[in-house]
Amino acid sequence: MIPNAIDINVDVGEGMGNESQLMPYISSCNIACGGHAGDQDTMRQVIRLAKKHHVKIGAHPSFPDKVNFGRIPVEMPCAALFKSIKGQVDNLLDILREEHRSLHHIKPHGALYNLAAVDEKVANIIIEVVKTMVLPIKLYVPYKSVIEKLAIAQNIPIIYEAFADRNYNEDLTLVSRKETNASIHDEDYLFAHILSILSKQKVKTITGKMLDIKAQTFCIHGDNPNAINLIKNLGIRLKNHGIQIR
Repeated sequence: MIPNAIDINVDVGEGMGNESQLMPYISSCNIACGGHAGDQDTMRQVIRLAKKHHVKIGAHPSFPDKVNFGRIPVEMPCAALFKSIKGQVDNLLDILREEHRSLHHIKPHGALYNLAAVDEKVANIIIEVVKTMVLPIKLYVPYKSVIEKLAIAQNIPIIYEAFADRNYNEDLTLVSRKETNASIHDEDYLFAHILSILSKQKVKTITGKMLDIKAQTFCIHGDNPNAINLIKNLGIRLKNHGIQIR
């Protein structure tokens, strides 16, 4: 059965400058908080836009690597990685308190997200950061991932995430950005991709296989050159199918 509402999230505060155009069409956002992009000014600006458009706010921590935009794994001692992730989330929390807003979720960025899906050590570090939060913060996780299993075992609230604008491998990992078919740019294909996940709980891999998947939120990357058009078109098509974005 197709749900009557879904969450659409976008990674923001990453220097694209398109947040004001994206916010009217999404229901949650993931704000870069200094690891791969972002600073106090950009965080505050994006928080205020999210507040204006009633968009849920998430932290988007990364490996501390602005040069590579957080898309390459960084070898770090566990304690150092914990300190970096927690520091990034705390930076966002400080500004959220000043703006009288709350943190809805945490979604790791780039290489940190991809590693947490398959690496128990990295996944546990992220979970330990979540456990330091006083309020019940949700964790956006991929289906059948290591971080999903560990979070469930430790009673961390999770929300299953799928990527609207990315293609999948047969192990449910994302196709590497080094490949030409990593991202989805075609509006028709993107909608078919999402509708398959919603209606059948299946995703078509780049090899043509249909694999089981679950998703309660869908991400469109804010740095996708066609992000605004993709999101606008998606909203219209979802509405025509009786599906709200919220």
